[in-house]
Amino acid sequence: MLSESSTQILLVVVSVAFLALLILTVISFFRRRRREIFTAPQSQDLSQSPESFAVSSLFEATMGSMREGLLVVNKDMRVIASNPAAHKLFNPSMSKLNSQRLTELTRNPAIYSAFLDALKGVERSGVKVQTHGPERQVFDLRVVPIGGRNGDGAEGALGVFFDITRMERLEMVRQEFLSNVSHELRTPLTAIIAFVETLETGALEDVESSKRFLSIIRRNASRMHGLIDDILELTAIEGGNVTFRAGTVDLHALVNDVCAAFAAKAAAHDVALVGNVQPEVTVYADGRRLEQMLTNLIDNGIKFSKEGGTVTISYKPGSAATGERDQILVEDNGDGIPAQHLERLFERFYRVDRARSRDMGGTGLGLAIVKHLALLHGGEVTVSSELGKGTIFTIHLPKA
Repeated sequence: MLSESSTQILLVVVSVAFLALLILTVISFFRRRRREIFTAPQSQDLSQSPESFAVSSLFEATMGSMREGLLVVNKDMRVIASNPAAHKLFNPSMSKLNSQRLTELTRNPAIYSAFLDALKGVERSGVKVQTHGPERQVFDLRVVPIGGRNGDGAEGALGVFFDITRMERLEMVRQEFLSNVSHELRTPLTAIIAFVETLETGALEDVESSKRFLSIIRRNASRMHGLIDDILELTAIEGGNVTFRAGTVDLHALVNDVCAAFAAKAAAHDVALVGNVQPEVTVYADGRRLEQMLTNLIDNGIKFSKEGGTVTISYKPGSAATGERDQILVEDNGDGIPAQHLERLFERFYRVDRARSRDMGGTGLGLAIVKHLALLHGGEVTVSSELGKGTIFTIHLPKA
C-alpha cells in the first residue's frame, strides 16, 4: 500500500500531466480562434459555425470541471476567459471575471509579474501564490504566452493556479516531525555523552558514582530505543505497512493479561489496576493491535495517576442494529488534563507537561499510535477529562 506522502506525490504527477495536456489543448483552442477572441468586441457572438460551437462547448465543459483555477488575459491585461475555480479564488461576489483588468482582481505582485512576463513571451512556472482569507491557501501558478510569433510579444496569456495547500501542510508536518525527533534524541544522547566523559575522567574508581552514572546511561539509552521503536511503529501504521487480522477477541482475558504485565509498575507507583470487564465479553478487533492500544493507555494512566490512585478498564457494548460501537474505557483518577490541550492530545510529540512526561520515560508518540490503530480498525479514540478528577480514554470499535 502507498503511504499518504507517496499518494500525494503520485497525485501531483498525474495532475501535472493532466494540466500539461490541458494547457496544450487550451493554447491550441486560442490559436485557432485568436483573431476572433483577441480582436473582436466582447459582445460579438464567437460561436457562429458548428465547428466553433463544438470546440467552445468542449472547452467550457473542460474548464468548468477543473479544480484548478484557469485565467486567460489579453494584451491589455483584461480577463477574456476564466473558470469557476478562478472565480471562487479571486472574487466570488462578482457575477463574472471577464472584461475585468487583472489589477482589479488582485494586488498580488507575483501574479501580475507572471502574467506580464508571459505577455512578453516568457513562460513562468513555479510561482508561489498565497491567499490570506479565512482559510489560508497556497497555489503553484504557471503562466504561458498565447500566440505572438512575429516578435511582437504574445497576444494573450493563460495562467493555471494549482492548489498545493495540502502538500504545503504535509511538508510543514514533516519538518515539524524531523525537528521533534532531533530534539527528542538530542536530550538523552547529550546525557549519555556527558556521563561517559565523566566516567572516562576518573569516576570509574568511585564504585557508587559509577553505578549511578551507568544507571543513568542505561535509562537514557532505553529512552532512545523506545523512541526509535515508536517512530518505526508509527511510520509503519501510517504507511499501511502493518499486518491487520481482525477477529473475535476475548476482551476479559486480554485486559487481565495487560494488567498482569503492568502489575509491578503499578505497585511501584502505588496505583491499583482494576479490570472491570465481565467474562465472555468479546470484541471484533486485531488482538495484537488492541493489546498495543490498551498497553499505551494503561501505561499513561499509571504514569499520571496520583499515589493511591486507580486505573480502571471497563467495557460498554454497542449495537449492530443502531450502529453504536463497542467502547473500551481506560479511566484514571489523576490530576486531569486542561481543556485547551484535549484537541491536540493525539498529535505526535504533543505533551501537556513536557518535563514530567520525559522524566517518566514517555516518547510523546504513544497516543498518536493509539489514534492510528483505532482508525485502522475503522473506529476512533476519544478523550474526556476534568481537572482534579481524572481522565477517560475511550476506544470505539465497530461491531463485526
